[in-house]
Amino acid sequence: MLKPFFKSYDEAGTDEAGRGCLAGPVTAAAVVLPEGYRNPALNDSKQLNASDRKELAEEIRATALCYAVADVGPGVIDEINILQASIQAMHLALSGLRNKPIAILVDGNRFHPYQDIPHHCMIKGDGRFMSIAAASILAKTHRDTLMEELHKAHPEYNWTQNKGYPTREHREAIRIFGPTPHHRKSFRLLPEQLKLNL
Repeated sequence: MLKPFFKSYDEAGTDEAGRGCLAGPVTAAAVVLPEGYRNPALNDSKQLNASDRKELAEEIRATALCYAVADVGPGVIDEINILQASIQAMHLALSGLRNKPIAILVDGNRFHPYQDIPHHCMIKGDGRFMSIAAASILAKTHRDTLMEELHKAHPEYNWTQNKGYPTREHREAIRIFGPTPHHRKSFRLLPEQLKLNL
């Protein structure tokens, strides 16, 4: 069972999805859960299957005190790097919250201060705190839906399945068809032994 909070229930948990992808945005969510909220099924999004994530995402959106989701696209990722883009996405999500939290719980070990709100970096926080797990689920389901939409214009990359991650199939499609505007040009899109003039 995940912990309901670190110090107080009105903390915001924040997490990102898509950091290791070759295509698409990095997406972050921020969530403040109500006092007394419990759900034994809530967990790190990576530990859940797609149908459970969708079901939990619906419940989180219905019961959270407030939540917000934000995307930072490939152009910004290429300009400022994926770490800074991930933090920027978290800041944007926090800015979208209806209520100002008293503290921020961040999944991971890197963050930049946000306004005057104290923050706490939590290694593997999405498997420790409910608000971070909830944020990981909202970020993941939002981004997966976005990649499924992008797939309609670029079916050859099979983003409905790989969601932009560096699978062998995805990299083979990049080798054959080249990168799209949704690909992150600063990433190594192909293994070093394959040559592509990007």
